[in-house]
Amino acid sequence: MNHVVVAFIVFTCVFGSALLGLYLRTLLPEQHLGEESIGVVKLTIGLIATMAALVLGLLISSAKSSFDTVNGELVRNAASVIRLDRVLARYGPETQEVRGLIKQSYGTSIQILASHDPVQVARLGSEEASTRVEGLQRKLEELSPHSEEQGHLKASAIQIADEVLAVRWLALLQAQGSVPLPLLVALVLWLSIIFGAFGLFTPSNGTVIGALFLGALSTSGAIFLILELNTPLDGMIGLSLAPMRDALAILGR
Repeated sequence: MNHVVVAFIVFTCVFGSALLGLYLRTLLPEQHLGEESIGVVKLTIGLIATMAALVLGLLISSAKSSFDTVNGELVRNAASVIRLDRVLARYGPETQEVRGLIKQSYGTSIQILASHDPVQVARLGSEEASTRVEGLQRKLEELSPHSEEQGHLKASAIQIADEVLAVRWLALLQAQGSVPLPLLVALVLWLSIIFGAFGLFTPSNGTVIGALFLGALSTSGAIFLILELNTPLDGMIGLSLAPMRDALAILGR
């Protein structure tokens, strides 16, 4: 489901609960709005608010960690691709074709990532993409060294190519992280209860409604950021592709 839609649903639930609380306040008998009743409800809401804050903080921390991991892996991948190209350049002119294929494949990957289209990004892990990468690896293995130095360079190129492929798969797997649905539902439920209680024990006026609106907007925005950070390759908040573009400009020189 689109993250904007999820955030809107969260906002509707939370702000709707606050408005429902304001409405129920007009229906409840006075004894339900006494100091003792309010004191008990405040204690309960304080407990729920603590749990919600802990879960929200945990989700934000986890999402940021996932985002940073994928970003680091892509930077590492860019550096490894440059190393591979320079090793092949040192090997000799017979690697020119392989270097061209590597640059072409890398450029295609950048275009796909820049699109932020989930369907396009999924192509990076498709069987076709895997076959293309394995074809490049086979071309490296088919190189026939004519000296000891070329033998070492070939071995180094194959090792770096394996590292590039491993990092590529790691980045793709890390980028597919998602927030557990039961945890998200529980969090939204807790937030709805909290805002409902705010409305229940607060006189209705424009200032109160505005404050509840901003609070609901902030909580839904936080959940939107969590969902976006968990999908750094195809979300609205995407990774910077500058290191990959810089690497592409160096390839083939």
